[in-house]
Amino acid sequence: DLPKNNNSEINATGVPGMEPIVEDPYFVVTKDIVSEYGPNSITRNVLQDRKGVFWFATWQGIMSYDGKHFTNHTLKNGLRRFHTFSALEDSSGNLWFGSIGGGVYKYNGRTFTNYTTEDGLSNNDVLCMAEDNHGNIWFGTDDGTSRYNGKSFTTFTTLDGMGGHSVNSIIQDKNGILWFGTRYGVVSDVSQYDGKSFKLFSNTIGTPFSNVRSIIEDKEGNIWIGGQTGLFRYNGKSLSTVSTKFIGYIFEDKAGTIWLSHGAEKGMALSRLDGKEMKRITADDQVFGINTDTAGNIWFGTMYGPKLFDPSVTLKSDGSSITDFLEDAQKQ
Repeated sequence: DLPKNNNSEINATGVPGMEPIVEDPYFVVTKDIVSEYGPNSITRNVLQDRKGVFWFATWQGIMSYDGKHFTNHTLKNGLRRFHTFSALEDSSGNLWFGSIGGGVYKYNGRTFTNYTTEDGLSNNDVLCMAEDNHGNIWFGTDDGTSRYNGKSFTTFTTLDGMGGHSVNSIIQDKNGILWFGTRYGVVSDVSQYDGKSFKLFSNTIGTPFSNVRSIIEDKEGNIWIGGQTGLFRYNGKSLSTVSTKFIGYIFEDKAGTIWLSHGAEKGMALSRLDGKEMKRITADDQVFGINTDTAGNIWFGTMYGPKLFDPSVTLKSDGSSITDFLEDAQKQ
């Protein structure tokens, strides 16, 4: 769940000559703008852009890694000091970073542009993002979803038929249908949008979808839905239950393997779906966003920064199959 915002004015930005900016109390100040050390705070999302640079959405702000150095762009560019939650690279190569309390930033490779409720965004808590096949960027916020066409925002909420008002996940399937996973829905926390109207997608085989955290479409066209009531697969005709444990994130790699942030005794472990079996990769941990790099490594965000797993190695019960990227970078 999201921490509540309690913003206050501060007298320093960390960048000489700049005006005071608003800071949220959960923002973690990094000692150095450029260093050999990776993020050591909550890391919600990891992505590798088309140039091979890694980007991290962290409680320290927007950070990148070029293979040698880590750069904190929030401090370097005097951005608003809000912790970042979501990340997206669009079809034009622009990078988007959603924050909690500070709206969303667009980075075109040279400059950052901030969009907030003053520009038409529905809420400044941006939990997820997706690009549709028309080039529109959709932002899932704590108050519905906003569609950005490059010029203006159009917002949709529960008043338009969405299941819940807090949007955790957005995808567009191969048929052009947009799927939304939400929280606080009364009937269902899964909604579909066909370009004209919204309709609810209900769980016909058990407990209604609740607090849906992640939705993906796999290579075979199956829709995977994960959240409070478990993991479900929809093949276009019927729905099946894969697990009844909490699912925080779903990711499919290039080989078609499904990776999960999967409910464990003390947190959300990184797990791999082998057939119908959940194979736990990490010990109990708080695993957030999952992604892959060009080498096939699986990257995932945790409470204490990003980590990676090489799927080609043999799993070891002592946890040594996992690389703590922060510690690894500090040794270099």
